[in-house]
Amino acid sequence: MSPSPSSTPSSPALAIEVRGLVKRFEDVVAVAGTDFEVPVGQCVGLLGPNGAGKTTTVEILEGLQQPTSGEVRLLGRNWLHEAGELRERIGIALQETHFHPRLSVEETVRLFRSFYKRGLSVEEAIALVKLEEKRSAHVSKLSGGQKQRLALAVALASDPEILFLDEPTTSLDPQSRRALWDVIEGLKGKGRTVVLTTHYMEEAQVLCDQVIIMDHGRIVARGSPAQLIAATGAEQVIEFATTPHLPADAFAEVPTLVASRPRVEGHTLSVKELHRALPGVLSIVSARGATLAHLSTRQATLDDVFLAFTGRSLREDAQP
Repeated sequence: MSPSPSSTPSSPALAIEVRGLVKRFEDVVAVAGTDFEVPVGQCVGLLGPNGAGKTTTVEILEGLQQPTSGEVRLLGRNWLHEAGELRERIGIALQETHFHPRLSVEETVRLFRSFYKRGLSVEEAIALVKLEEKRSAHVSKLSGGQKQRLALAVALASDPEILFLDEPTTSLDPQSRRALWDVIEGLKGKGRTVVLTTHYMEEAQVLCDQVIIMDHGRIVARGSPAQLIAATGAEQVIEFATTPHLPADAFAEVPTLVASRPRVEGHTLSVKELHRALPGVLSIVSARGATLAHLSTRQATLDDVFLAFTGRSLREDAQP
């Protein structure tokens, strides 16, 4: 990971630089040569189906694994020569963290804060995640959302410049999820860089300045949520079912059709112009002597982008 003597100095405006990253596990290539940059102060979402290589990539960024080849630099430093400094400057919040159940919130944060030379005060870390009213409560008495906020407080103890969040809102209720979003938005407002993995496309669309989609160890799409959605060429999505069921090729001539895919019951059409496509769908259904069982329309989302590039829905892929 160390730079060659001729390497160009890293830009201070870049929090993360990845060049030609490769990771092999014997005959399995987990990461097949990726390149990307993350500017300071951005939230980047790293998304992909199971086995896409995103977890391996994040673990290399976190210093938990060594790459087979390629270069990774965080804040202009590399793990090979400056691991101690980097550990002081990053924070990690895992999908699930187990703390001692008999320690209070304050005691837990104080313990982890003691591991760092510099950082936030215990009071500041607790306030950032809005756990002031629970500071004396034992971990065993916290709700799922409160435990996730505690994990975030611990990750923030060193006042990190880069924060890694692995599925931070999995299994949380909507209210707790929104509360964590507010915390992450606040960190971005303070100029912190956030690396997020998530199975919630709405979460990525709301929080991320940049989204990187991986599949089979490679980056297959990258850009802002708006750029990625625009790249599919579709602005609207029509989801419907008919009685009797009509084959997919029946709708091949729908005006402004960009893509179609079957659903368990019915069809999903991605279209450029809803006002032209919808009458076309209704006309075809009527001409075939069928009736609509249901129909809905919506704007194209990141989930449609993910499906277009990987052939599956991220939420479906997340199911056991």
